[in-house]
Amino acid sequence: MRPSTIAKPRIDPEEGPQPVPRRERANPLWKRRLASWSRWLHVYLSLVSFAILFFFAVTGLTLNHQQWFAKQQKTTQFKGKVDAAWLKGDVKKLEIVEYLRSHHKISSGVSEFRVDDSQASVSFKGPGYTADVFIDRESGAYDVTETKMGLAAVLNDLHKGRDSGKAWGWVIDASAVFMTFVSLTGIVLLLFLQKRRFSGLMAGAVGAVLCYVVYLLWVP
Repeated sequence: MRPSTIAKPRIDPEEGPQPVPRRERANPLWKRRLASWSRWLHVYLSLVSFAILFFFAVTGLTLNHQQWFAKQQKTTQFKGKVDAAWLKGDVKKLEIVEYLRSHHKISSGVSEFRVDDSQASVSFKGPGYTADVFIDRESGAYDVTETKMGLAAVLNDLHKGRDSGKAWGWVIDASAVFMTFVSLTGIVLLLFLQKRRFSGLMAGAVGAVLCYVVYLLWVP
């Protein structure tokens, strides 16, 4: 005879046999574990990534309305002179860059350093910041044009990962992974809610269709 597949009652030494809950009889062990792990991941990944997800949500709005912050931009010009010997023969790029940093409090990275017969140019770029320097190779005299675009521009550039370095690029990658797992675990949890499964999936489908319709009809 085949062994019985009926769930056996639990036996407590003091209280005697206990009935097996109906939910445990209906759901196999792997489903209960999947639901438990999905719930754990969804909750803790949401908490760990809350700050960065909130940041990208808010900066998505500021990025889409950059005209709100156009008046924050400020441009300043400086003049100065470096040692002309640094510009003879092999240009001393490191010395020039460090001199400009120390004298004009520039902390952003060098995006470009170009040298031609009569002039050298250095560009510093960071989130919401640019500084362009043009140096005369004969005299060592230079002009600096520094542009600070304000806090909103800093946040927008961080959102896009522009001129923000490798470390911030890793933060963006990590946030993308977190958002993916939070979304997937949320869907898995929804599938275990029998009363809300259909309505939840329909709401998600409606949202996806609306996005596609907006893209199809109004995006150039």
